[in-house]
Parts: sequence; structure tokens; C-alpha cells
Amino acid sequence: MQESITFVSNFKSMSIRVDQVTKVYGEQKALNNVSLEIGKGEIVGLLGPNGAGKSTLMKILTCYIPPTSGQAFVNEMNCADESLNVRRMIGYLPENNPLYYDMYVREFLTFIAGIHNLKDKKQRVDEMIEITGLKPEMHKRIGALSKGYKQRVGLAQALIHNPEVLIMDEPTSGLDPNQIVEIRDLIRKLGSEKTILLSTHIMQEVEAICNRVVIIDKGKIVADGKTGDLSSMFAAAELFLVEFDRKVTREALLGVKGVKNANTKGDNMWAVEADQSIDVRKEIFDFAVRNQCKVLSLTKEKHSIEELFQQLTK
Repeated sequence: MQESITFVSNFKSMSIRVDQVTKVYGEQKALNNVSLEIGKGEIVGLLGPNGAGKSTLMKILTCYIPPTSGQAFVNEMNCADESLNVRRMIGYLPENNPLYYDMYVREFLTFIAGIHNLKDKKQRVDEMIEITGLKPEMHKRIGALSKGYKQRVGLAQALIHNPEVLIMDEPTSGLDPNQIVEIRDLIRKLGSEKTILLSTHIMQEVEAICNRVVIIDKGKIVADGKTGDLSSMFAAAELFLVEFDRKVTREALLGVKGVKNANTKGDNMWAVEADQSIDVRKEIFDFAVRNQCKVLSLTKEKHSIEELFQQLTK
């Protein structure tokens, strides 16, 4: 059984607090005694395979469903007991973006602004259209928009009431590369003044946007730490890329002191996983001398979120 890897948060003021939450559907336990704290100003990426419990956790925090046991809080308000107040301070973009396809973009956002009882609806709608890049399409019916622009409309409705907490499920789904960059920049900017929890299957997105990553698997949190500290989540292993001037075998590399694994990258290039307690660089150079070959390059690589994800959820 995989042990959970956790880093202590330095944030004293918590926007989101999940305390021993369990959610059971029939005989299936979607969440199993999950505890989590997210401080103000954090952008947290929530990762996990399909069916891991990500959407269930988001639905509990947005007051769509109650937990079977345990409690969830937003700004110290209980999501079950004070759901209306919690919803007022949350902006939510679900994976299946619910929109009124027969309404025009501006009409829809004005309608949402009215639901939130905003005083200057027109000004706020104009701001959202500008911020989310909807200006070229604002006179169209939502049903006539591309998937990318529909996603922008969904993001605009989540932001229009200026919520303190943003919860987003796959926020860049369906966007083209330029739009993805723009939305990521917007999320980073919003993160300076809001608390953001986003779910995504795009590993590069977490590295580009988030300052913290939480990995959930089979209803349990298996990793929680700063994005920049990913390497320390790996159990005593370092990764090197080494290129020789001629062919060497995997079996020979596995015989080098400190080498735990080796995978070819083609053209005499190898990815070598090594024990952190041993300076494997010296051992590789000695190996090259013994085998009458040369090391053309040797670089230390960072482990990626994708590798961590695979290691913890396989």
C-alpha cells in the first residue's frame, strides 16, 4: 500500500479545510477519510486517475453534495450547514460546463450578474468579457461558439461575482495553444488575490500554474507538496541523462554501483535512475574508462509530475 507523502503548509489562514471527509455511494467509497488545508493565495492542482475522487471532493466543497462523514469548510464556514453563504464566495467551473445555449454571451453574463445581485451589472459584464477574451464573440449565441469560447464563457460566469475561492475542473479543456497560455496567465494573476483549486489531466499545466500539487488515488490523498519540491517526493532516487560515444548495454549499466534502473533514449543516450546516497557520476565515468568508451554528456534531470503521478497511482 502506497504511503501518503505530505508537506506541512506554512499558511496560517485557511480558505479551504477538509477534515476527515468520507463519501460513500452505495458500496463504493469515493473518498476515504480525506483531510486537506489550502491557504489564501495558493493555487493548488488536484491530480488523480479517473474515479479517484477529485470531482466528488469538488462537489462537496461547492455544496452540491454532502459528505457521508467528516466536515468541509470554506473560510471557516461549514459547507453542509452554511451552504448558501459558502456558494456566495465560491466561483465554480465544472468539467461539463453548464450554459444556456440559446442565450447570447452578454445576455447570459448579465443574467448571471443579476443572480448574484451585482450593483453595476453592465460594468462587471464588460470587465469579464475583456478579461476572458470574449470580445470578438460577445454578440453570438453561446450555442454557436467553439468549445474554447464556451469554456471562456464558463470561466467568466465563475468570476463575475469576484469570489474569494475559485474551484475549476479542467479549466483549459478544448482551448487552442494560444488560448491555453492566456487562460493560464489569467489563473496565475487571479492566484495573487484568490485561492484556487483546479483539477486537470495535463501535467504540464500543474507545473505552469500551480504552486502546490495534491495527488489523490482511490479516495485517498497520496501526495501533497509544493510543485518545486517534487524531487523530494521520490524515494531516494535521482535521474541522470548520459550519452556515450558508442553502444553500451543495459545489463552493463545496471552493473554500475548506485544505478537502480536504466532506459535507452536512442543513439547511445540513457536515462539512468540512481541511488541518492552514491555519487553515481564518478561511477559512470569509471565505467566508461573500464569499457574504453567516452561520456559525451552527463546531466542531472528533474523528476516530472507525470513520473510522480505514475509512481503513486499505478
